[in-house]
Amino acid sequence: MRSKLQQIGLVMVGLVAGVMLSLNLSAIAQKESAAPLPVEELKSFADVFNAIKQGYVEPVEDKTLIRHAISGMLNNLDPHSAYLDEDAFKELQVSTQGEFGGLGIEVGMEDGLVKVIAPIEDTPAWRAGIKSGDLIFKIDDTPVKGMSLNDAVKKMRGKPKTSIRLTILRKGETKPIELTIVRDIIKVQSVKSKLIEPGYGYLRVTQFQEETAPDVVKHLDKLYKANAEAKGEAGAAGGGLKGLVLDLRNDPGGLLHSAVGVAAAFLPPGSIVVTTDGRVEDAKRKYAAVSEDYLRGSREDFLKKLPEGVKSVPMVVLVNGGSASASEIVAGALQDHKRAIVMGTPTFGKGSVQTVLPLSTKTAIKLTTARYYTPNGRAIQAKGIVPDITVEESPNGGSRERLREADLERHLSNDKEKEADKPQTTRKDGKGEKDKAPRPLDDEAHAAPIELASKNDYQLQQAMNLLKAWQIIKK
Repeated sequence: MRSKLQQIGLVMVGLVAGVMLSLNLSAIAQKESAAPLPVEELKSFADVFNAIKQGYVEPVEDKTLIRHAISGMLNNLDPHSAYLDEDAFKELQVSTQGEFGGLGIEVGMEDGLVKVIAPIEDTPAWRAGIKSGDLIFKIDDTPVKGMSLNDAVKKMRGKPKTSIRLTILRKGETKPIELTIVRDIIKVQSVKSKLIEPGYGYLRVTQFQEETAPDVVKHLDKLYKANAEAKGEAGAAGGGLKGLVLDLRNDPGGLLHSAVGVAAAFLPPGSIVVTTDGRVEDAKRKYAAVSEDYLRGSREDFLKKLPEGVKSVPMVVLVNGGSASASEIVAGALQDHKRAIVMGTPTFGKGSVQTVLPLSTKTAIKLTTARYYTPNGRAIQAKGIVPDITVEESPNGGSRERLREADLERHLSNDKEKEADKPQTTRKDGKGEKDKAPRPLDDEAHAAPIELASKNDYQLQQAMNLLKAWQIIKK
């Protein structure tokens, strides 16, 4: 028995060494090469491994146990580190291209249940009324309790046009809610735009994907041409805007280089967009409005096609509690450089960097390796971006209750501000009332998400009022 445990212990030591090599953590390995391996802890691991192999009621494959051990290590670090099996790794690669199968929800785990971080706009989940903060405790007839997040996500995925039944718990509801949703191919149009009225453009980024920054340039060109036509002129050159609204509300984030590219469209060349800091040297970086930081491969610099005047047009950036990660990077950069007024409610507060580290051609781990900081050195993590002007979702000062990073279990702390981890209250209005939380929206408003950029979009109305007042002041 003892020799068998020793053999397993040696296997575990080899496994740990192999994982270290796979992760390319050479800097840590060199720095801590003199540190002894945790032999006692590895022996405990070997004891548990052997006990399961010898005595569990049903046989379990070695690779299954190792996979669960890796998954458990990562899941207990923070809400965003995870083991990506073959399906999850493939899904991650596909989703960054803007098309994937499923329901259209960003999810995490809390108390063993799947927690909805945010539904993605214009998806089956969004249309079915899934809300931020909902807890999914049953998928069809299978309880979620005891599942890993990956297993739960797998069950929610499926062929397009097939239905799934979710049973959810929602704050304020006394009974579980049962929703039947039809799966579909999720095609996320990451950039949308329209000319609100002559002289004023609206640009919305729903998610930061591979082609988002180039698409932003295309939509800006379209806006300037539409404005020129409205003025009776031809071409984008004559279509100078008086104001532009950049809408990042409910944008869950995405690719870092895409966020740098979008920010670079509005900032002077060379401006710092975001910095990162972590334990290894590769995690200590500055990202600026330069082509090597927002281009991938040998593609042409799309920012050379920006319409004249984009870098100086008066701007308002709209954000809310659903604005996370990459959208917070863009909002923070434009705010710090005083390039735009940020309006809305405090953002989600996901200021951590996840690096995807392949373990093989089919599997990987997603590991939190650094924190994000705005150009002025503000930490985004667990605090978010606080708007220059706080405007709630409705004229009566009401806003939808939203899950934020600081509400997630095991969230990474904010290393700049000790109080930032506590849930933030927001001002009721723009006059400095920080001790009052926003009033909840009425029942009718809760029934369906507010349609952004519609006539009922109160925050957009206030952004337009500010831009028009800006024009009056300039005169």
